[in-house]
Amino acid sequence: MTSLSESHEPGFLFSLLRVTSPALPIGAYAYSRGLEHAVHAGWVHDEASAQAWILGLIEHTVCQLDAPLLLRAYDAWILDDHGRVEYVNAWLHASRESHELRLEDAQLGAAFARLLVSQRVASAGSWEKRDDACYATLYALACVRFGIPRQSALYGFLWGLTEGQTSAAVRLIPLGQTAGQRILSAAIELLPDCAAQALAVTEDEIGATAPAFAIGSALHETQYTRLFRS
Repeated sequence: MTSLSESHEPGFLFSLLRVTSPALPIGAYAYSRGLEHAVHAGWVHDEASAQAWILGLIEHTVCQLDAPLLLRAYDAWILDDHGRVEYVNAWLHASRESHELRLEDAQLGAAFARLLVSQRVASAGSWEKRDDACYATLYALACVRFGIPRQSALYGFLWGLTEGQTSAAVRLIPLGQTAGQRILSAAIELLPDCAAQALAVTEDEIGATAPAFAIGSALHETQYTRLFRS
C-alpha cells in the first residue's frame, strides 16, 4: 500500500538524482581529484585514511569554498544575473591549485554545458566551448532550470562529490564495496553540518587551503602510471 507521502513525492527529486548520478555523461568517473597520488604516496592506504582524506576535504575545503560559491551561482542564475554568474565562475576557476584541477573543472563544466544544451537549456549555449566553465557553475544552472530547490541542490552537490571520491578510493587502494559503504555512512552523519556551514559562510569568509591536496594534485601530473586524469 502506498502512503500519502509516497504518492506525493516531489517531482524535483528525480531531476536531482539525475544531475548527481555517476551515470551522468560528463566523464566525472575519470577524475580522482588528487586522490590517486595520495594513494601512490601512501598518504591514503586503508579505510580509515581514505575516510579521513575524503571527509576532511569535503568539510574543510568544499564546504568553505565550492559549496558557498555554488549557492551564489544558483542565486545568480535564478535572477539571470549573468555578470554575477561570471564573477562566481571566475572565483571558482582561480581557486584551483593545480593545472590538473583547473583542467578537470573546465572539462566537466564544458561537458555539463553540452549536456544541458541537448536538454534545451539555452543559457548553457555560451559555456559549452569555454575553457573556464566550472562544474559548480553549470551544476547550479541545471538545478535552477530543472526546478531543484536551493538547499536540495547543495545536498546533491556534496553527496555527488563524496560518492565520487569514495568510488575512486574503492578502486585505487583498493577497498571492498562494504568499506566504501561505511565511508558513505560516515558522510551521511557529516554532510548536514557541512551544508549548514556552507549556507552560513559570508562572502568575506569564502576560501580554503589544503596543501597536501594541492601538492598531490600537482605531482600527479608527472606520475608514471595513472588510472585517473587527476
